[in-house]
Amino acid sequence: MLSSDLKLNPKLFDTDVEQQPIRKGFGEGLLLAGQADKRVVGLCADLTDSTHMNMFAAKFPERFIEIGVAEQNLAAVASGMAHMGKIPFITSYAMFSPGRNWEQIRTTIAYNNVPVKIAGSHAGVSVGPDGGTHQAIEDIAITRVIPRMVVISPCDAIEARKATMEAAKTSEPTYIRLAREKTPIMTTEGTPFKIGKAAIVFQPTKGKKPEAGIIATGALLHKALKVAKQLEESGKSVTVLNLSTIKPLDEDAIVRLATEAGAIVTVEEHQIAGGMGSAVAECLAKHFPVPVEFIGVRDQFGQSGKPEELIEHYGMGEKHILQAVHKAILRKS
Repeated sequence: MLSSDLKLNPKLFDTDVEQQPIRKGFGEGLLLAGQADKRVVGLCADLTDSTHMNMFAAKFPERFIEIGVAEQNLAAVASGMAHMGKIPFITSYAMFSPGRNWEQIRTTIAYNNVPVKIAGSHAGVSVGPDGGTHQAIEDIAITRVIPRMVVISPCDAIEARKATMEAAKTSEPTYIRLAREKTPIMTTEGTPFKIGKAAIVFQPTKGKKPEAGIIATGALLHKALKVAKQLEESGKSVTVLNLSTIKPLDEDAIVRLATEAGAIVTVEEHQIAGGMGSAVAECLAKHFPVPVEFIGVRDQFGQSGKPEELIEHYGMGEKHILQAVHKAILRKS
């Protein structure tokens, strides 16, 4: 059943559930952060409308800089502004930032420990027809490996807005991963959000022990929840954890779920190698080893196609999650 204390969207299983692009939540959050703190500035690499930074640019033109198609410069200029006391947010497609400018992010931002916030839009294969060159499915891996870097992967537009506003209050370099397509709204204004904390969003009915735990991040959380509901209706019991912060990792929540369930399935729209699932496996190998099954892209590049077709093609659909849960349960017996 849904975790009632988290005040999730009661219509999230309905066919007409409201959908919004996760990147829109970032745009709204940046505008609110800018209203709350005059130190917040925005810099973009010629994709202001696509990344939804246009809301901030229209409201605060004197605090917005259009860098142009120069992503390395985007990171370096933001680092300089942060050294002068600003809180810069930089945006582009994730394939270009943090993809193209990884070294500048590492050296001018993280190495110097300045509070630049990197919003990488159009992440995952659900970018669709833009194709493999523009589908960032390695961005979690390349950001979480950087010392000091916080990595956040919001599940919907509301959580993205909250994550953006919270990131503006911190002193750490931060990467916020954003999807392009409209995705179901799963949370509400009342759903708690805190950087570094995971949240149980689905759990067995009272008195039942979970047979497996599903740990999901980003928009694929909705598919994980739908699978959990299917399993519940068939007599199986699972717990679903929304891991919106991949670094710092909420190790206590992960170990607690592994202890209760005895098997874990990780779900992410990213390469399995180096992604959220790898972070979970590293944690469990150290603290509480259990069988782990991974849902994600398996060492392939993306390609052009409809978003839902690509999710299925790369093994990240509901049937694949369901199969992984059954396999994980069998492995622990």
